[in-house]
Amino acid sequence: MSSKSSPTTPPVIPSSSTRWVRLLLKSLGPGIITGAADDDPSGIATYSVAGAQLGTKLLWTAPLSWPLMAAVQIMCARIGMVTGRGLAGALKQRFPAWFLVIAIVALLVANTINIAADLAGMSDAASMLTGINSHFYVVAFALLIMGATIWLGYKQIANTLKWLVLVLLAYPVTAFVVGADWSTVLRDTLLPSLPHSRAEWSTLVAILGTTISPYLFFWQTSEEVEEGKAAGLNSITARRGATEEELQLRRVDVGVGAFFSNAVMFFIILTTALTLNRHGITNIETTRQAAEALRPFAGKFAATLFTVGIVGVGFLAIPTLAGSAAYAFAETFRWRQGLDKKLSRARSFYAIILLSTAAGVVLDFAGINPVKALYWTAVINGLLAPFLLVAILVIASDKKLMQGQPSSLLARSLVAVTTLAMFAAGIAMFVV
Repeated sequence: MSSKSSPTTPPVIPSSSTRWVRLLLKSLGPGIITGAADDDPSGIATYSVAGAQLGTKLLWTAPLSWPLMAAVQIMCARIGMVTGRGLAGALKQRFPAWFLVIAIVALLVANTINIAADLAGMSDAASMLTGINSHFYVVAFALLIMGATIWLGYKQIANTLKWLVLVLLAYPVTAFVVGADWSTVLRDTLLPSLPHSRAEWSTLVAILGTTISPYLFFWQTSEEVEEGKAAGLNSITARRGATEEELQLRRVDVGVGAFFSNAVMFFIILTTALTLNRHGITNIETTRQAAEALRPFAGKFAATLFTVGIVGVGFLAIPTLAGSAAYAFAETFRWRQGLDKKLSRARSFYAIILLSTAAGVVLDFAGINPVKALYWTAVINGLLAPFLLVAILVIASDKKLMQGQPSSLLARSLVAVTTLAMFAAGIAMFVV
């Protein structure tokens, strides 16, 4: 009896396009997380103030700031990927110690105030949903965030933050529930209307400061270092350099994150313009007031979505705020660092995270006004960011420090335009 062997199935070789898509999906994360963290309660408050006070006049800032924000974050990502260091470590190679110390102390102070205001915004929103006293939530949220930051590894934290990004979809949904005259919206989006008063210029500075914010510069570069460590590249030497494919994948990742961030910004301004500004409510004092004011004009569903978004993005943003300052201090003073390390092996690094979060709780119990604190923190960031961008441009243009892979002329030009625009808006705020 003769036997017949079955033909062997040839292996399936994925096409180059399929392989690229798989690599892209695998690499998505640092840019998405950074973009979403940009829409923290500070951003929500700032955009709500802009929409309530000025209606749709500043909608044009969303599409304009997308390429500017993306260019800055791509440059920061490139610095982290090519030098193998975080931003503070890279700055340390080119600038005097006093400059770096001033920068990181200012970062810590601004981030701590931001954390306090974010916790207040989150707790007010949670209190609105449940009726439980907001002070309980301030402590509960702070303990939950600190515990997760200490006990979870970088990959677990990063994966959790990726899923939290989805809460931002609440804002586009809210805008469509409210309804809009889309011809007017399109006009104000495509035809810029420059501010005419100091208050309007300060609002523009706040929008730029919360969209292109210093803590995001430090976080983006540190995420690249953590990604390298997660891949087994535990030394600076091992992490130096990046292939063109890796850089291209990160450009897409950051570009998507920046687009998502600015789309959410657009819909928050639009939602508050269509509801609060249209009905003469222009003075917003708390995030809870912003959410409650939506209810009679947008309905309970829209107000609840807006409120849930505030809580969700707070969980996304506070670890980013505390972590960016901790990375900056650790690199400056050569401490052991990394969210992949145990508390006992990186005590000083985690001390910055715990102390800044705890200080945020103390500030909340001191009775700060969360929206005013968030808004003016954004203004301060808008005034400080351009000075830091000048330093980033110097680093990104240094062929030796960038291992022969400096940022392109186009990238440097876009970041230079961003820097000049932020300087101009800051000056106009004082001289108009």
